[in-house]
Amino acid sequence: MPLDLLPAADAPELLAAPVRNAVAELDPQLSASIRVAGIDAALADTAAFCAAYGVDPAASANCIVVAGRRGEEITYAACVVLATTRADVNKTVRKLLGARKASFAPMDEAVALTGMEYGGITPLGLPAAWRVLVDSRVREVPEAVIGAGIRAAKIALPGETLCALPGVEVIDGLAAEL
Repeated sequence: MPLDLLPAADAPELLAAPVRNAVAELDPQLSASIRVAGIDAALADTAAFCAAYGVDPAASANCIVVAGRRGEEITYAACVVLATTRADVNKTVRKLLGARKASFAPMDEAVALTGMEYGGITPLGLPAAWRVLVDSRVREVPEAVIGAGIRAAKIALPGETLCALPGVEVIDGLAAEL
């Protein structure tokens, strides 16, 4: 089934509150290229979503929340990588965060800190203090599909737009091919 994409500004009900607020605050040129589509929430996980909606995994991006620890200090960051790759959390992300240890943040922590649903977390609307690390391969995707903050929707936007979002750091080698 195809995605019925609408301008994100015209379908606020398909965006989690922090995502909706972030889209509203964007430069109009950036926000104009962000579209959203409702999906079956049971199909939100990447493999099921791509199969059901005919989206190439190379055009699907995942946003993961990472917790870097150094002593008692925890630093959170979001990593955006293509579904055909895996974030290098233990080496690249850990070093970028200046952490002694880095791992995926527990689901309940990620949900509480972002105000988004697990499986729908997206780089738009994350806490301002967080680093948003995006693998450089994302820039090359004509239209990247990523969460909308809720499991029942997906955002589609050019990879260039995703990489131009406020606070995004484009990193070569953030991820490795699966």
